[in-house]
Parts: sequence; C-alpha cells; structure tokens
Amino acid sequence: MRFASRGDLDGGLVAGQKPAAPRLYVLDGLRIVAALMVVFFHYVALRGGWGQDPEHIFPNLWKFAQYGWTGVEIFFLISGFVICMSTWGRSLGDFFISRVSRVYPAYWVAILLTASVVTLWPQVRQINGGFDGVLTNLTMLQSGLGVWDVDGVYWTLFIELKFYVMFAVVVATGVTYRKCVLFCVLWTVVALASVQADIKVLDQWAMPLYQPYFVAGIAFYLMYRYRPNALLWGITAMSLLLAEHHITRRVADNTTHNIPAWPARVIVFVAFVLMALIACGKFNRIQWRWLSTAGALTYPLYLLHQYIGMTVIYGLRDRVPRHVLVIGLVLVMLGAAWLLHKLVERPLGTRLRKVLRSSMEEVRQHSPRRGAAPASPGAAQGAPQGASPVPEQHAGREEVREGAVAQRLRAYETGTYEQPAGDRVAVGRPDGP
Repeated sequence: MRFASRGDLDGGLVAGQKPAAPRLYVLDGLRIVAALMVVFFHYVALRGGWGQDPEHIFPNLWKFAQYGWTGVEIFFLISGFVICMSTWGRSLGDFFISRVSRVYPAYWVAILLTASVVTLWPQVRQINGGFDGVLTNLTMLQSGLGVWDVDGVYWTLFIELKFYVMFAVVVATGVTYRKCVLFCVLWTVVALASVQADIKVLDQWAMPLYQPYFVAGIAFYLMYRYRPNALLWGITAMSLLLAEHHITRRVADNTTHNIPAWPARVIVFVAFVLMALIACGKFNRIQWRWLSTAGALTYPLYLLHQYIGMTVIYGLRDRVPRHVLVIGLVLVMLGAAWLLHKLVERPLGTRLRKVLRSSMEEVRQHSPRRGAAPASPGAAQGAPQGASPVPEQHAGREEVREGAVAQRLRAYETGTYEQPAGDRVAVGRPDGP
C-alpha cells in the first residue's frame, strides 16, 4: 500500500518532492501566541506573587487566563511538526548537535538568573535542593532524577527530551515517510497500553497525556511535505480525539477551582485546525518577517518569565496598578528574552554547534563503516578513497542523500539567523512547556 502518490514508497529525498515551499512564518506567530498564553496564565490565573486568589484581583481576565496552560499543548503540537521536518536528510549526530546547541545555552543562563533572583528574594519561591539542585537542573534531566525544577516551567523540557530520544531511533535508521507513520502508530498503541498497564516506567516514556500532540504534529508535517491523504487524516483525527479525552485531567491538574473543561477543548480543537491549514499550505502567503523575530523570543521568554516574574509582582503589587503591572512586566520579559536571545542563545549556540561538530567529525573519522579500513590518526578527514559520495537505495532501504533538498533541510535547525531567507520553516520549541 502506498502512503502517497508522490515520491517513492519510503519517502525518498529527491523523487516526488513538492517544490520548495516558502518559510512558514505563521509557525513563529503560533509559537509566540502559545508562549504569551502561558505567561498570561502564570501572571493572571495563579496566586504567584499576588498573595491572594487572582479571581478577586482580575475577575474578568481570570476567566480567560485560567486556560492559558493550553499553550503547552500547542508547543508540543508544533514540536512534532518541526522536529520531523528538521531531521529529514540528517544523521543522528547532526540531530544531536542541533538539539543540544538549540535548547541548552539559553537554558543554562536562565537557570542561573532564576536561581539568583529566587535566592536573593525568596518570598515567592525557594530553591529545593539548594546548590546541588541547581547543578542537577543544568543537565535538564532533573525530572527523571526526582529533583525539583529551578523554575516551574522546566518540567516540559524533560517531556521534549524524551520525545527527542524516541524519535532519535527513527533518525538513526534514516527518516522516511513509512518510518514516521510507523512511529506514530506504534507510539499511539504503546501510549494506550500504558494507561492500563500501571507500569510507571512505561507511562513515563509513553506520555499518554502529551503523545497525541507530538504524533499529530508529525502527521501534519507529512501532509505538508507530501500531501494530505486518508491515512494522515486518520492519524490526526485519532490524536485529536485522544487529546480531547485527556483534557479533563489536564484541567484538574492546572486549577484548584471547579471550572468547565469545554473552553480548553475548544482551544485544542482550534490549534489542530490551524495546524491542518498550515499543513495544507493555506498560510504560505503570510510572509511577515517580524514574526520570525517574535518567534525567536519564544524560548527565552518561556525560560525566564515564571518565577522571576512572580517575584517582581510580589515586590510591586502594592506600588503599581495591577493591570499596568502585568502589561509592563510582559513587556519587560519580552525585552529580557530578546537580550537572552541576542547575547546568549545566538552566539553561544553557534560556538557550541561548532565544537560539537568538530567532536562528531572526530568520532566519525575513527569509526569507519563496516568493511572499510580504519583511518590512521594522521589521515585526512573524509570518505575513504574510492567510496561513492552518494549512498544509494538497495532492497527497499534508503540511505540519506546529500542532494540540494537534503542540504536545505539540514539548514533548518541551525537557527533562524543562519538560514537563507525565503526558504525556511520555523524552528519551534518550548521548545516548550
């Protein structure tokens, strides 16, 4: 059975490709909207630094802000799309380099800034675990070790890391249409099994509450890369239904009030509809370059805003009108996010990428392929003499081809500041809660 009438059965890089699509600026816009939803939730719907129930402080805004946590679900949906897109035609080493250089530099600095603020002004939050906890947080693996997050939003980063690890299996064997579909189906089956199995490890990795968003994002990218068909619509529809099923629990996890779940269901449904329209190319004409800048602020804003913002609210709540305080604080956090992106994320990410590439080249140099003679320490880097520069497909197996399309896809995850204009798809991250 063929998955699409364009391209070969395994989703080859050259045959059957759509013409190069314009950059999806709309994804940047959706990312910043999701980030502001989360910020809105933390500043208006939680007690935070207000010292009392915000329902009485913002009686009207609170009704909307209490559903801002759904921005996390939107982040995961975008992440599935972007990670699938950015790994096509890339090796496992390239995937590792792109992710580490993308998520860690700003995260490290955000941890140090947040820990410093909370240590100096511990009225709102305190660091559990002390200095050792901060050091453990630098790994981004603290949730897996049972260590408290330095900032409340960091739990979502561990969810993202687990998604990367699982999808790395697909990357290691070569990303193809068929493998992506199988990955979506198998993950859905395992997530369903984990609900009934009552096995903690299985539940932690299957992530049934968030799996539908990542899977739908992958399917939406396959629609965008090739074309929509019944199989992909079925995967996204199933994911939507599963996501809606878990909404009741997500509402209960994010509020102490007895509030209806239907507004959250509507938000999730709208997010799926928007991603479906993106997958069908309905927003390709939106080429507003300022959205790229806004999207670049998403990750730093997400990392910085919660505990630092709550501490600021505590210090100014009796001095500044509440609405002015919230609006002004959001603007200040956007400015801080821009500085973190400009001074840390871009330069440090570039340096880290270069160092990791050099290390990976050394690994490859001293790890010859099966049947090839080991390279001497002083040998020049590169393919063995006589080796074919372009791997071929044999017996249904697809080797990654370094053609023009592959090279273009490899550029997507190097950061927006290095990608050629007019030929990019937004790099998304919570990115994300």
